[in-house]
Amino acid sequence: MSVEAKKETLGFQTEVKQLLHLMIHSLYSNKEIFMRELISNASDAEDKLRFAALADDTVYEGDSDLKIKIDFDKEKGTITISDNGIGMTRDEVIENLGTIAKSGTADFLKNLTGDQKKDSKLIGQFGVGFYSGFIVADEVSVVTRKAGAPTSEGVRWVSKGDGEFTIETLEKTDRGTAITLHLKAEDKEFADSWRLRSLIKKYSDHISFPVVMKAEPMPAEEGEEKAEPAEPEYEAVNEATALWTVPRNELKDEDYKEFYKHIAHDFQDPLSWSHNKVEGKLEYTSLLYVPSKPPFDLYNREAPRGLKLYVQRVFIMDEAEQFLPLYLRFIKGVVDSNDLSLNVSREILQNDKSVESMRGALSKRVLDMLSKLSKSEGDDYSKFWANFGQVLKEGPAEDYANKDKIAKLFRFATTHTGKSDQNQSLEDYVSRMKEGQDKIYYITAESYTAGASSPHMEVFRKKGIEVIVMYDRVDEWLMSHLTEFDGKQFVNVAKGELDLGKVEDEADKKEVEEASKKYESLLKQLKELLSEKVEDVRITNRLTDSPACLVVGQFDMGIQMRQIMEAAGQKLPDAKPTFELNPSHPLVQRLNDEQNDERFNDLALVLFDQASLAGGEHLKDPGSYVSRLNKLLLELTK
Repeated sequence: MSVEAKKETLGFQTEVKQLLHLMIHSLYSNKEIFMRELISNASDAEDKLRFAALADDTVYEGDSDLKIKIDFDKEKGTITISDNGIGMTRDEVIENLGTIAKSGTADFLKNLTGDQKKDSKLIGQFGVGFYSGFIVADEVSVVTRKAGAPTSEGVRWVSKGDGEFTIETLEKTDRGTAITLHLKAEDKEFADSWRLRSLIKKYSDHISFPVVMKAEPMPAEEGEEKAEPAEPEYEAVNEATALWTVPRNELKDEDYKEFYKHIAHDFQDPLSWSHNKVEGKLEYTSLLYVPSKPPFDLYNREAPRGLKLYVQRVFIMDEAEQFLPLYLRFIKGVVDSNDLSLNVSREILQNDKSVESMRGALSKRVLDMLSKLSKSEGDDYSKFWANFGQVLKEGPAEDYANKDKIAKLFRFATTHTGKSDQNQSLEDYVSRMKEGQDKIYYITAESYTAGASSPHMEVFRKKGIEVIVMYDRVDEWLMSHLTEFDGKQFVNVAKGELDLGKVEDEADKKEVEEASKKYESLLKQLKELLSEKVEDVRITNRLTDSPACLVVGQFDMGIQMRQIMEAAGQKLPDAKPTFELNPSHPLVQRLNDEQNDERFNDLALVLFDQASLAGGEHLKDPGSYVSRLNKLLLELTK
């Protein structure tokens, strides 16, 4: 088959079309980031070639001098970014440049607002890489050949960003990839030596491969004619030093921020970072970052994640997940080990004792970094908590050794502030505990309002005891693993019998005992009526304004978790709650005095259904509830 016969025109994946449209129309205010993204991709290609050469050095094809070359033509208005890295096959070109395989694409596109400033931030969370070329170019061409493939298997890919691209095979003698941007008329300013050099220094100084450009000719001496060299000379524009190997005192904040954008493909600055060199039994360097925004696949626990792994400065793999636990999957960064072998694989990492030791140390390093961030001025930690708090809550179940450290990082809404903002720490709560209080009280609900207005909270309001209001979906699961803090036990105010410890006086207890005797007949009658719905019926002192409430067993699954599990299709065993009555409420007294059996049953069932609703449950038979309520209301109006 001839080369020409293998040329074809293909359409972009729908998501790519939308992304290209967004790139072209939303990022006009920060056009220059195209250079950072394309150089970053070229650096990744060089890294991958060097790693492939560990197993088979013939992929070097006699040229192990890895570099990234930048050329431009001012008259034609073009810029070419070339690398002699791993290159791509025809199938890889179609897969990598014609589709977006990254999980979370649909969520990303769903969140687009049409507001250019907001959308450009979304793009930053998603990572754009190659497509950023279309910000400044009305046509992009890619010529590439996979390292080790025959020279006849070169590939040319061309697109104007209009929904289609052409692809053809061609002869290419050198391996690697060359991307040529045909600049838009208004962006030809970028085809300039000084402009390109300044962009490379600004965004890519930390790239560990030399980024080279044609050397600027030295001005001729007066009266001397300058001879043109036969071959143009290229010179490195960047420092070409792996940033994590540079001592901390030689780096500025801007250096760290730009390196983060390179490894994370993010547009925004990180919230914090930690650069650390460990020497001794194990020798490694780590540079860890806390992003300012979450990726779209944060809640997909199966999504690729992890640190960039280097061994003795040689790139090994992109997403080494073995160095941090899953609840810290949002952390970006680099770990460079002197102890691992260069031919390390994911399987070897899983069983390596030194990796296990590094994982423990790196986890503590991240938690210390977050602790420092939580104590710093400004609202950086509140931003972190809003974006990553629910993922951090997975920690106590996964990392028992660091449970206390993780718990100190949690932030909750409490009745102390009366607001739904999650900005109170457990240490804050403990510092405000009433004299004689030895437990930390909390409630889980679907929302702050639902939790704060729950009947179970009434006695706590009366006695001025602070309660933590938890309304994240993960909270009830979290509290099954977080049983105490600072030696104080957590107690769910909606579970089990009320125990206020020393805060509860003897008069309260005596009142309950006397009321239980007084209403003994009522309790028995209700238990018979509700035998299929409740485990027990009893008098309580936890209510001040409500007539009744439902309380689940101390070790039973709460309503919130039960609803989540049922929504996920899980079959759960039946668990009956306890029906608690407020003896001082007029409705309970009326119920006790009611002589008409039918009206007694109606009123009792209405109180039971109301208690279910107030506790956050959905009624199984709302029609019967409404019918009974209407019947009672009609009797009141007679």
